[in-house]
Amino acid sequence: MLACLRMQLYFLIAVFCVAAPALAVDDTHNQHQLVLKGTITYAQNHSLVDLPFEVPPGVYRLTVDVRYTDREKQTVLNTEISDPYRFRGTSGSNKGHFTIGESDATPSFLPGAIPAGKWKLTLAVSNIRSGMTSSYEADIYFDRPIDDAAFVDHALNPKPGWYRGDLHMHTGHSDGSCPSQSGQPVPCPVFFTVESAAKRGLDFIAVSDHNATSQYDALRELQPYFDRLLFVPGREITTTAGHANLLGTMRYLDFHVGDADVPDINVLAQRAHELGAILSINHADSPGGEICRGCRWEASPPVDMRLITAIELINGGDGEGLFPSYEFWRKQLEHGYRPTAIGGSDNHRPYWPPDKPGAVGSPTTVVQASELSVPAILDGIRAGHVFIDLSGSPDRSLEVEVSDAQGSAAMGDVLAAPRGEEVRLTIHIEHCAANRASVLLDGDKPLPVTPEILRESSVSASAAWRSDGMRHWLVVEVRDLTGALYLVGNPVYLNF
Repeated sequence: MLACLRMQLYFLIAVFCVAAPALAVDDTHNQHQLVLKGTITYAQNHSLVDLPFEVPPGVYRLTVDVRYTDREKQTVLNTEISDPYRFRGTSGSNKGHFTIGESDATPSFLPGAIPAGKWKLTLAVSNIRSGMTSSYEADIYFDRPIDDAAFVDHALNPKPGWYRGDLHMHTGHSDGSCPSQSGQPVPCPVFFTVESAAKRGLDFIAVSDHNATSQYDALRELQPYFDRLLFVPGREITTTAGHANLLGTMRYLDFHVGDADVPDINVLAQRAHELGAILSINHADSPGGEICRGCRWEASPPVDMRLITAIELINGGDGEGLFPSYEFWRKQLEHGYRPTAIGGSDNHRPYWPPDKPGAVGSPTTVVQASELSVPAILDGIRAGHVFIDLSGSPDRSLEVEVSDAQGSAAMGDVLAAPRGEEVRLTIHIEHCAANRASVLLDGDKPLPVTPEILRESSVSASAAWRSDGMRHWLVVEVRDLTGALYLVGNPVYLNF
């Protein structure tokens, strides 16, 4: 009997030693990383292997990557995770990567606060064959930036190009609505907005519900299926003195401007900047008042425009017609700032037909980016390599190059243009036959363009101007012959 007990004890010790993970710490790129390593044997078949680890205070996101050997030999390990207080989810056997954040989590895991203390990663050994040994490794990241700034960790398209998107839309997580099965207006599920964008042929979207972060959980679930449509994390910071889109982070940002913790808009803008996000002022010239509560930009004290990346030059107008904010944008340019002009449908009803103002993708913001990823799209916006397609077409395009003896520049770039230097513009426009091209100096002084009327589907036009050595900006527009605006580019800046 004693010998039998001794043998059982030896067996338990052996199993424990096999299951115990090796622990390493890696601070590469300032990411706190734990690496849990070990092996699984047949003795652990149909058992649970607990891998405890400590989470330090102040963590807002946890990301886990699990790998193990001999999958091809039918080894199957399911992953589970628990925080100090509750079960947070299980992967089954189909997810080797998952993330848990304050507002969102990989499907099958629960979002919420990340409490400090002892967490537990569990490997449920679903199957391992007799005589087999499987090596596993679990990488655990705290506050991994890529998982907080995007719903996918790779580019949906690795090629450089012009990508078309909508940066302003609302769902049932704020005031977006659609008819229910019985025809009653109800808060509209995120899926319908995403599906409308996909049918429109857009490359990227930002669902920007008012002050909300709850939409991120739905978007994280939908992103793997919509693998040709990039989701940019967004929300509309809505205050009584103006609205602005926050793009590129899922972190909570206190939007209560005027409270003790956020005394003015500049505190909020600085915090957004510190998060690596961009802030874009929306529909700045809207009427405001009871017509659109808080919509007009009236921040006091004035916002530090060095913290503002973009201005929504064209807003979809909620079905009433496209709404411009030229006056506000132009004032910023006159003061020497270079906010990128973008568009946004401000769509609240995803079922609207594409030809209705404010439908998903109307207007479309077209961004030149190195790839279709969140960082690349945001970098393209920061650089001003953007034009707005007010017609929401799938293929109209505008490219601008301005050159002189000093060099050349594209939309959003700065060119030195000394006094007396001839500045030459070359414009390439696609799919705008029977429309009129114009070049505006400082937004209101037209320069002669050859040809002015675009007779072909693909046209290159040009204009010239002799510099006076002062600060100016050049903007290219394309209008139909009735004067309706189709395309508007971002400026090329001279002597800024």
